Amino acid sequence: MKLHYVVRELSLTVRAGKARLDRPVVGGYAADLLGCAMAGSHPGQVWLTLQGHLNVVAIAGLNDLSGVIVTEDKPVPAETLAKADAESIPILSTPRTTFEVAGLLWALGLRI
Repeated sequence: MKLHYVVRELSLTVRAGKARLDRPVVGGYAADLLGCAMAGSHPGQVWLTLQGHLNVVAIAGLNDLSGVIVTEDKPVPAETLAKADAESIPILSTPRTTFEVAGLLWALGLRI
């Protein structure tokens, strides 16, 4: 499925990387520790996190993630959003918890 479908179905807010919402999504990964996300996420996944740190963009780019979903409407600094736009990495947000978003992604058919 495409990232724009996930955005629509979960009513996500697009904070950065709007031009890349056509990316395919093959699964999801949830972690707040940056090292865990770097080691455990895989290309094409969306990463669920509470983090808005600039390094989120670096990890998403390094692991070729389809996007990052920041849960619980946690703040994302302007420099993080600017870097994400510069690198065409979608940063999305939602007031939902990570647990709830993971369940919704599962219900959409994402299994990895």
